Amino acid sequence: MKYKSFSIFLVFMAMGFADAVGPLVGLAKDAFDLSNAVAQLLPMTGFLMFGLLSIPMGIVQDKHGKLLILIAGLILSLLGVGLPWIGGLNHYLILVFAVALIGAGATFLQVSGNPIMRDVSPAGKYSRNLTLGQFIKAIGTLSTAGIPLLAKNYLNADWEVIFPIYSIAILLTILVVSTSGIKEVKSGDSGSATFKSCFSLLKNSFVLMMVLGIFMYVGAEICMSSGMAIYLNDQFDLDIEKIGLAGTGLFFLAIMTGRFLGGIILNWMKAKQFFLLSVFVSLLGIAGLFIGIKSVGFISSFVIGIGFANIFPLIFSITVDKMPDRANELSGLMVTAILGGAFLPPLMGVIADNSSVLTGFLVPLAALLYIGWVAVKMQRT
Repeated sequence: MKYKSFSIFLVFMAMGFADAVGPLVGLAKDAFDLSNAVAQLLPMTGFLMFGLLSIPMGIVQDKHGKLLILIAGLILSLLGVGLPWIGGLNHYLILVFAVALIGAGATFLQVSGNPIMRDVSPAGKYSRNLTLGQFIKAIGTLSTAGIPLLAKNYLNADWEVIFPIYSIAILLTILVVSTSGIKEVKSGDSGSATFKSCFSLLKNSFVLMMVLGIFMYVGAEICMSSGMAIYLNDQFDLDIEKIGLAGTGLFFLAIMTGRFLGGIILNWMKAKQFFLLSVFVSLLGIAGLFIGIKSVGFISSFVIGIGFANIFPLIFSITVDKMPDRANELSGLMVTAILGGAFLPPLMGVIADNSSVLTGFLVPLAALLYIGWVAVKMQRT
């Protein structure tokens, strides 16, 4: 059981690689001389895959099993990170296509990885392992900022070095998962999942509210990861490649730290209360960005990450705990809502191009205010 759990933790690590689209925005913007709006097409392309593929893959998974979708997701991710490495990265469109493949792979992994964690977890340990999985994912996410930074400052290598590193890591994950002997646990008999059964859940006001919460959260997170380096460069004239990524790195490091702490805090604090606390800390951090002091800006990037860290798993778990018999359909809907990462960052980019980079951060602020309303409402149910 421990080996099987380990293999799925590696899958969560690979999920984190998809977050490379965040810090790559600032790097690609400089490398290809792009506007803010065009640069934000990277996260838009990747996260559109969640909107297009999540529910269809949930239905296929219901018929053919989670392990098949899991391995298919790893293969798509491998193709995505391998394309710039093998085929070269001489044009922005090659990077966009690679991100599309990475996004498709991440969609498959999210749809299958979250429920299959239940299959490999000891009885009563699913929530703990899912939280720990998010912590492992954060390590993968942190590497998307750390590897280019180390490569630039210590190895005199280009940021594209992440692609061969990720290719090797994902290939090893495929080998481990394929040999781990995972056996899926069948869900209760609630009928086969269909498009109709999934979308009918949106008639439930609670489900709709929580799905929109995922949409807003993911959009806000990608706004932060993609915009933090640009913010530091615009506000404090910090070089994006040499220093600016430190802001993104602090954000991802905070997310990783926050998820580790979340696994501890949830042993004694109720999920709904922790949800409200997380949103409050996030809003406090975003407010700090508008003060205009360099040290406060760096500290705020860390505070935002601490607050953001557990919002996704909290929304996900609270929703499934409310309607456990509809877990498959709920999973499909909530993973589809990751589409928020495709829409909010380009909106932020358009606002930044037409006003200022700082004004663009009103987009994630508005998203967090909605999530705050959801968190307050949760205290009454």
